[in-house]
Amino acid sequence: MSAPERIPPRGVTPHAASAELLARGELTVRGRIREASNAALLCTVAHEGREASCVYKPVAGERPLWDFPDGTLAGREVAAYEVSEATGWHLVPPTVLREGPYGEGMVQLWIEAQEEGPGTELLALLDAEEPGPGWKAIGFAEVGEDRTALLVHADDERLRRLSVLDAVINNADRKGGHLLPVPDGRLYGIDHGVTFHTENKLRTLLWGWAGEPLPQEALGVLKDLRDALGDGGALAARLAALIAPAEIGAARARVDALLASGVHPEPTGEWPAIPWPPV
Repeated sequence: MSAPERIPPRGVTPHAASAELLARGELTVRGRIREASNAALLCTVAHEGREASCVYKPVAGERPLWDFPDGTLAGREVAAYEVSEATGWHLVPPTVLREGPYGEGMVQLWIEAQEEGPGTELLALLDAEEPGPGWKAIGFAEVGEDRTALLVHADDERLRRLSVLDAVINNADRKGGHLLPVPDGRLYGIDHGVTFHTENKLRTLLWGWAGEPLPQEALGVLKDLRDALGDGGALAARLAALIAPAEIGAARARVDALLASGVHPEPTGEWPAIPWPPV
């Protein structure tokens, strides 16, 4: 169930102009996104005649977590964007770290998800034992008293790329609500505050390729990431302002491990494999 290939080729940076607008524009708060676990404000950003909607998450509004250092989630969101850009897949909306009305925070371009149409059916519950063509099994879920259903995700190249990105950044919270298909065929992933931990914390709905060989495209991307994350690498230099040195080293080690195994990672059993709630 792959969507039409509309992702720009590697080396192309379609997000540069939007990132500049986010970094230099004037932020105006329009409201609060109440369902967010941390303070998330819907804003507009305007600069030299251009305007866009965006999400501003101030560091001051971050809820403390037991396993991540306080005040680091905004930097991790921007670091995820930097790695996404380095892959050439452009899976994370333009994201910057800057001062705002409530202090330093992450500012990310607002993405209006497409609700219906080709490429928007990404998750489903099936009354079946096997996923069937076009789907990959995640696992069985309780949907009522004494009743379960098979939770599946689409066998979609965009999701597969995102699963590789999540393995590199060690995403501990890839939920269904974080997947945003848009009308031009692209797919974006959002909410990357709990990433880049030095310990394995991968929690995701995208386990359908677990243990399968990585595509040749992904192996090529990982080889380039290995170089970019090495000493003196351009990506490592950008991440140095966003996450700790040990976290950069751990990301490089995860890339090395993926290249050594040649397969998509599998759940280890040491950590819940699926986030809760899953959507």
